[in-house]
Amino acid sequence: MTGYTILIAADLTAEGLRVLHEDPQVMLDIMAPNSPTLREKIKTAHAIISRDDVTIDAGLLDIAKNLRVIGRLGTNVAGVDLDAATKRGIIVTHTPGANAVAAAEHTLTLMLALNRRLIQAHTSVRDGYWLHDRKRNLGTQLRDKTLGLVGYGRVGRLVANLALAFGMQVIAYDPYVGESQRDNDRVTLVGLRDLVSRADIVSLHIPPTRETHGLFNETVIRQMKPGAKLINTSHGSIVDERALADALRDEYLAGAAVDVFAEEPPHNSPLVGLECVIHTPHIGDHTVEAQQDVSLLIATQVLDALRGEDYRNVVNMPFVHGVDYERIYPYLQLAESLGILQQMLAQHPINRVAVEYRGEDMAGLVKPLTVALLRGMLKPVLGEKVNYINAPVLAQERGIQVTRTKGLKTGDYASLVSCEVTWENGSTVVMAGTLLDQREPHIVQMDQYRMNFVPRGIMLFMGSYDQPGVIGRVGTFMAENNVNIASWQTGRAEPGGHTLTVMTLDAPITDGQLEDLRQQNFVRHAVQVQIQASGTEKDDE
Repeated sequence: MTGYTILIAADLTAEGLRVLHEDPQVMLDIMAPNSPTLREKIKTAHAIISRDDVTIDAGLLDIAKNLRVIGRLGTNVAGVDLDAATKRGIIVTHTPGANAVAAAEHTLTLMLALNRRLIQAHTSVRDGYWLHDRKRNLGTQLRDKTLGLVGYGRVGRLVANLALAFGMQVIAYDPYVGESQRDNDRVTLVGLRDLVSRADIVSLHIPPTRETHGLFNETVIRQMKPGAKLINTSHGSIVDERALADALRDEYLAGAAVDVFAEEPPHNSPLVGLECVIHTPHIGDHTVEAQQDVSLLIATQVLDALRGEDYRNVVNMPFVHGVDYERIYPYLQLAESLGILQQMLAQHPINRVAVEYRGEDMAGLVKPLTVALLRGMLKPVLGEKVNYINAPVLAQERGIQVTRTKGLKTGDYASLVSCEVTWENGSTVVMAGTLLDQREPHIVQMDQYRMNFVPRGIMLFMGSYDQPGVIGRVGTFMAENNVNIASWQTGRAEPGGHTLTVMTLDAPITDGQLEDLRQQNFVRHAVQVQIQASGTEKDDE
């Protein structure tokens, strides 16, 4: 591809736009989030950058035939149909952590304003009242109060540190964080019921998911400590606004502060207008510094993903957070090459895949390597339609079962990627590979044959009988057809039995020449495969 069209349906900073403008391959199309032209423009776009005020559903994705990357500013991807995007192989990337400081500071701002009744005090002075109204504006201190954090991720941890500096007791609930992951021994992990019953202030810092939708319903709200306060800066779908409003009106709870609403703008929210509620218009991450960081981050992430150079903060990709893509790229190439060879050399459709990984350097790479292997296996059939995002989905649709196994009969290597496939007729084939100097992929075994070749370029796989003169006859055949052999590797199961030869050629042989080779009396089978340096391939048979 020679160029990319990127739709910008959000306010990027000048620096973020500059990163995109400076790329000669990029053409930008900037529009308002609610622009009526978005549906038309997205038909030819390769990427779109937006906030959560742009809904990208299955219907929109159906017409976006060229779309490869969706970039979201902030952490929220709730408005993106992830299932539809994943099936289409579209990368969905966001910017977690870039606005964490801003969100944490806004949470503390709301907490202080709520406890010191700042909005009421401000309004009182504005309306001409002074000392005689001091009792009405009596506040409470944060010191020695208990803060309950629902969600102990990036923002939650920052809020905890700020609250501890104010002398608060901090407890947290997060089912995905264990004691070993707790970075501050002054924060106590508890259950949700325990947290809401003990906390003077409950602050929400969890993403919108099926599990968290409506989590703070009437039951949970009424389990909160009487006179407690609730702060929500995460997502409006987490709180039942009517149940919260009822608890505030009957003074079961003392107050609430909300930056997010179930409907935005909140035209019909029962919370708007209540005196004991502080509401802000979804500005938790709205600082100069956060906007700058988010804009630069999403611009570089989208460009790198389009080029295939790096995949950071991708929510529907199998890479573990924090993994160095450049470091694991050779392993991905190795796994993908194994998948390509298994498919190209298969004599029947593949219906089962068993993978085995050996070596300390494979730790944490099981899922990405398996996806890379499936991608390679499907690319000869589906072409560019398959990528790291949708390979598992497409494999499942084709009835390919994937399992992890142990004990495959492979060579004694400290680091090894092995794959056994089962064909429709019940036959199995094992292949294994390793990295030389942790950089260059080498195939070291194909079934019972021990080999050592780099899976790259034009390769001819020839099964023959182990008899004298084979090398000379093949050499003569190639010379007569003006084809130069760059490398030659032969493995045999036993002397006088069958052999497997892998030749790397400078140029492909024609279909007719390949058929002539197959007709030689010493040849059992022959298949030509091309694997390009990028991992793509074609069958020149």
